[in-house]
Amino acid sequence: MPSLKDIRRRVSSVKNTQKITRAMKLVAAAKLRRAQNAMNELKPYAGKYQEVLTSLINQGAGQGDSVHPLLEVREIKRLAIIALSSDRGMCGGFNTNAQRSLSNFMKKYGKRESVEMEIYPVGRRMTQYVRRRGYRVGTAYENIVDLVENDGIRGLSQLIQDGFESGKFDEVVLIGNRFVNAISQVPSTVTLLPFSADAMVEDEDAGAETGGDLLYEPDAETLLGFVVPQYVDVQIRQGILESIAGEHAARMNAMNNATENAGEMIASLTLQMNRARQAAITKELMEIIGGAEALK
Repeated sequence: MPSLKDIRRRVSSVKNTQKITRAMKLVAAAKLRRAQNAMNELKPYAGKYQEVLTSLINQGAGQGDSVHPLLEVREIKRLAIIALSSDRGMCGGFNTNAQRSLSNFMKKYGKRESVEMEIYPVGRRMTQYVRRRGYRVGTAYENIVDLVENDGIRGLSQLIQDGFESGKFDEVVLIGNRFVNAISQVPSTVTLLPFSADAMVEDEDAGAETGGDLLYEPDAETLLGFVVPQYVDVQIRQGILESIAGEHAARMNAMNNATENAGEMIASLTLQMNRARQAAITKELMEIIGGAEALK
């Protein structure tokens, strides 16, 4: 049985850990609010892009003989994957879920020997994971927050678009965690390129109203050439912002659980300490009584 001194040392250590986890929870909650604001500000913008783009495609723009390069459907022989994670750990299963989604996706396409896959990891944890697993890596973006703050998303988007238009990729997929709420972050796999109007309509959270025909000025073909590349930027940006918000939410929940667990451990150790102290007192009393009886 540990001594009373050892138990007191453990209680002190757990209390210090609890202070740290509580502080990390508060920091994560503050960052989550900012990340949610950025994510929510983008949603109406993304929704309107989706509405216009879906309407253009439904009206037949960019199809037939004049198919837009980013709408061209090909046989999948070369695949690009944008894989999102966080830069840091201590956020529960957030990174593990994203890595598992990537691994499952790779296994699915790995059965096709003719499909070449290249990964563009975003986030330090995902970059370390794909390099450790020996996957083929394109350009790696280890700092996801820096990518947003310095507007590196445009560079990533342009790199992906150029690769698709040149035939380097036949399909582009975005894998990460979708932010549902502060408690739930769901792993998701979204096809970025080629575009599909049916896939866009399935995105209920974008809030786009796809019904009705719209009139365009200039013509629909010209407008499509502007909207499609911009929509790629918006999709990637939205995925990254949701990943950042999900990271902070996952860390807040993880630190909250850690703080509660520390409280339970402190209570258990305190009970153990009290029992040890009572046992020591009882032992001393028994020794005193025994000594007094021996003197009689």
